[in-house]
Amino acid sequence: MTTTVAQTTMVGSATRSQIGPSVLERWRRFAWIAIVVSDAGFLAWGAMAALAPQYLPGPNGTPIVIAGYEGFTQGSWSELIATSPATAGFIELLFRLFGALCATAGLLGVVIAATAFRRNERWAWWALLVGNTLAYGAPMAYDRIVNAIGVFEMTEYLGIGVVYVALALTASAALSRRGGQALLLEAKVRP
Repeated sequence: MTTTVAQTTMVGSATRSQIGPSVLERWRRFAWIAIVVSDAGFLAWGAMAALAPQYLPGPNGTPIVIAGYEGFTQGSWSELIATSPATAGFIELLFRLFGALCATAGLLGVVIAATAFRRNERWAWWALLVGNTLAYGAPMAYDRIVNAIGVFEMTEYLGIGVVYVALALTASAALSRRGGQALLLEAKVRP
Protein backbone atom coordinates (compact mmCIF):
# COMPACT_ATOMS: atom_id res chain seq x y z
CA MET A 1 0.00 0.00 0.00
CA THR A 2 1.39 3.39 -0.97
CA THR A 3 0.94 6.34 1.32
CA THR A 4 0.84 9.86 -0.04
CA VAL A 5 1.81 13.00 1.81
CA ALA A 6 -1.86 14.03 1.97
CA GLN A 7 -2.74 10.77 3.73
CA THR A 8 0.06 10.96 6.29
CA THR A 9 -0.83 12.64 9.55
CA MET A 10 1.92 13.57 11.91
CA VAL A 11 0.98 14.08 15.54
CA GLY A 12 0.28 17.75 16.20
CA SER A 13 0.51 18.87 12.58
CA ALA A 14 -2.77 17.95 10.90
CA THR A 15 -3.56 19.77 7.70
CA ARG A 16 -6.82 21.57 6.99
CA SER A 17 -8.07 18.86 4.60
CA GLN A 18 -7.49 16.19 7.24
CA ILE A 19 -9.42 17.80 10.09
CA GLY A 20 -12.45 18.99 8.13
CA PRO A 21 -14.29 22.28 8.42
CA SER A 22 -14.04 24.32 11.60
CA VAL A 23 -17.02 25.03 13.80
CA LEU A 24 -17.15 28.60 12.52
CA GLU A 25 -17.13 27.37 8.92
CA ARG A 26 -20.04 25.03 9.67
CA TRP A 27 -21.93 27.90 11.33
CA ARG A 28 -21.29 30.11 8.31
CA ARG A 29 -22.60 27.38 5.98
CA PHE A 30 -25.72 26.98 8.11
CA ALA A 31 -26.10 30.76 8.31
CA TRP A 32 -26.00 31.55 4.60
CA ILE A 33 -28.37 28.66 3.79
CA ALA A 34 -30.78 29.70 6.57
CA ILE A 35 -30.81 33.31 5.34
CA VAL A 36 -31.34 32.21 1.74
CA VAL A 37 -34.31 30.05 2.78
CA SER A 38 -35.79 32.80 4.97
CA ASP A 39 -35.37 35.51 2.34
CA ALA A 40 -36.66 33.19 -0.41
CA GLY A 41 -39.83 32.81 1.66
CA PHE A 42 -40.05 36.58 1.99
CA LEU A 43 -39.54 36.88 -1.78
CA ALA A 44 -42.40 34.41 -2.36
CA TRP A 45 -44.68 36.31 0.04
CA GLY A 46 -43.88 39.61 -1.68
CA ALA A 47 -44.46 38.12 -5.14
CA MET A 48 -47.82 36.74 -4.02
CA ALA A 49 -48.79 40.12 -2.52
CA ALA A 50 -47.81 41.86 -5.76
CA LEU A 51 -49.36 39.42 -8.20
CA ALA A 52 -52.40 37.96 -6.44
CA PRO A 53 -53.16 39.66 -3.10
CA GLN A 54 -56.72 38.34 -3.16
CA TYR A 55 -55.28 34.84 -2.58
CA LEU A 56 -52.85 35.84 0.17
CA PRO A 57 -54.48 34.66 3.41
CA GLY A 58 -54.71 36.88 6.43
CA PRO A 59 -56.30 36.16 9.82
CA ASN A 60 -59.04 33.51 9.70
CA GLY A 61 -58.32 32.87 6.01
CA THR A 62 -59.60 36.30 4.97
CA PRO A 63 -57.50 37.84 2.18
CA ILE A 64 -54.91 40.10 3.80
CA VAL A 65 -56.00 43.29 2.01
CA ILE A 66 -59.58 42.84 3.20
CA ALA A 67 -58.49 41.85 6.73
CA GLY A 68 -56.18 44.85 6.86
CA TYR A 69 -58.81 47.31 5.67
CA GLU A 70 -61.51 45.98 8.00
CA GLY A 71 -59.12 45.73 10.96
CA PHE A 72 -57.93 49.31 10.51
CA THR A 73 -61.21 51.06 9.68
CA GLN A 74 -63.70 48.75 11.41
CA GLY A 75 -65.64 49.13 8.16
CA SER A 76 -66.75 46.58 5.61
CA TRP A 77 -64.71 45.88 2.48
CA SER A 78 -67.86 44.99 0.54
CA GLU A 79 -69.38 48.36 1.50
CA LEU A 80 -66.23 50.12 0.33
CA ILE A 81 -66.42 48.35 -3.03
CA ALA A 82 -70.12 49.26 -3.34
CA THR A 83 -69.66 52.93 -2.42
CA SER A 84 -66.18 53.68 -3.71
CA PRO A 85 -64.70 51.02 -6.01
CA ALA A 86 -61.90 53.36 -7.10
CA THR A 87 -60.75 53.70 -3.49
CA ALA A 88 -60.77 49.91 -3.06
CA GLY A 89 -58.77 49.58 -6.28
CA PHE A 90 -56.28 52.17 -5.07
CA ILE A 91 -55.82 50.35 -1.75
CA GLU A 92 -55.17 47.11 -3.62
CA LEU A 93 -52.71 48.88 -5.94
CA LEU A 94 -50.75 50.22 -2.95
CA PHE A 95 -50.68 46.75 -1.40
CA ARG A 96 -49.39 45.29 -4.68
CA LEU A 97 -46.59 47.89 -4.73
CA PHE A 98 -45.78 47.02 -1.12
CA GLY A 99 -45.59 43.37 -2.18
CA ALA A 100 -43.24 44.23 -5.05
CA LEU A 101 -40.94 46.05 -2.63
CA CYS A 102 -40.95 43.06 -0.28
CA ALA A 103 -40.17 40.71 -3.19
CA THR A 104 -37.29 42.96 -4.22
CA ALA A 105 -35.90 43.02 -0.67
CA GLY A 106 -36.20 39.22 -0.50
CA LEU A 107 -34.38 38.81 -3.81
CA LEU A 108 -31.57 41.11 -2.67
CA GLY A 109 -31.27 39.16 0.58
CA VAL A 110 -31.02 35.86 -1.29
CA VAL A 111 -28.38 37.20 -3.68
CA ILE A 112 -26.27 38.82 -0.94
CA ALA A 113 -26.46 35.73 1.31
CA ALA A 114 -25.59 33.31 -1.50
CA THR A 115 -22.67 35.36 -2.79
CA ALA A 116 -20.93 38.02 -0.66
CA PHE A 117 -22.05 36.71 2.76
CA ARG A 118 -21.08 33.18 1.75
CA ARG A 119 -17.63 34.52 0.78
CA ASN A 120 -17.43 36.14 4.23
CA GLU A 121 -17.40 39.72 3.00
CA ARG A 122 -17.89 41.99 6.01
CA TRP A 123 -20.26 44.47 4.33
CA ALA A 124 -22.68 41.62 3.50
CA TRP A 125 -23.23 40.84 7.19
CA TRP A 126 -24.22 44.45 7.82
CA ALA A 127 -26.35 44.63 4.66
CA LEU A 128 -28.28 41.52 5.71
CA LEU A 129 -28.76 42.81 9.26
CA VAL A 130 -30.04 46.24 8.22
CA GLY A 131 -31.86 45.08 5.08
CA ASN A 132 -33.76 42.25 6.75
CA THR A 133 -34.61 44.34 9.80
CA LEU A 134 -36.22 46.98 7.57
CA ALA A 135 -37.72 44.52 5.10
CA TYR A 136 -39.36 42.28 7.70
CA GLY A 137 -40.18 45.24 9.93
CA ALA A 138 -42.45 46.87 7.34
CA PRO A 139 -45.01 44.04 6.98
CA MET A 140 -44.80 43.29 10.70
CA ALA A 141 -45.65 46.93 11.45
CA TYR A 142 -48.45 46.85 8.86
CA ASP A 143 -49.98 43.74 10.46
CA ARG A 144 -49.93 45.33 13.91
CA ILE A 145 -51.25 48.72 12.76
CA VAL A 146 -54.19 47.24 10.83
CA ASN A 147 -54.80 44.61 13.52
CA ALA A 148 -54.43 41.73 11.06
CA ILE A 149 -52.19 39.18 12.74
CA GLY A 150 -52.92 35.53 12.12
CA VAL A 151 -51.00 32.29 11.80
CA PHE A 152 -49.59 33.19 8.38
CA GLU A 153 -48.34 36.56 9.62
CA MET A 154 -46.40 34.80 12.38
CA THR A 155 -44.06 33.45 9.67
CA GLU A 156 -42.63 36.97 9.42
CA TYR A 157 -41.50 36.71 13.04
CA LEU A 158 -40.07 33.26 12.35
CA GLY A 159 -38.24 34.55 9.25
CA ILE A 160 -36.55 37.48 10.98
CA GLY A 161 -35.75 35.22 13.94
CA VAL A 162 -33.94 32.78 11.63
CA VAL A 163 -31.99 35.65 10.07
CA TYR A 164 -31.00 37.05 13.48
CA VAL A 165 -29.83 33.63 14.75
CA ALA A 166 -27.82 33.08 11.55
CA LEU A 167 -26.22 36.50 11.85
CA ALA A 168 -25.51 36.00 15.55
CA LEU A 169 -23.64 32.78 14.77
CA THR A 170 -21.36 34.68 12.40
CA ALA A 171 -21.13 38.00 14.24
CA SER A 172 -17.65 37.47 15.65
CA ALA A 173 -16.18 37.11 12.17
CA ALA A 174 -18.16 40.04 10.77
CA LEU A 175 -17.37 42.38 13.63
CA SER A 176 -13.68 41.52 13.86
CA ARG A 177 -11.33 44.35 12.91
CA ARG A 178 -9.21 41.80 11.04
CA GLY A 179 -12.18 40.47 9.11
CA GLY A 180 -13.78 37.07 9.03
CA GLN A 181 -11.02 35.26 7.15
CA ALA A 182 -8.54 35.73 10.00
CA LEU A 183 -11.00 34.31 12.51
CA LEU A 184 -11.78 31.35 10.28
CA LEU A 185 -8.08 30.51 10.16
CA GLU A 186 -7.75 30.86 13.94
CA ALA A 187 -10.74 28.57 14.50
CA LYS A 188 -8.89 25.58 13.06
CA VAL A 189 -8.37 22.67 15.36
CA ARG A 190 -4.99 22.96 17.03
CA PRO A 191 -2.97 20.25 18.76
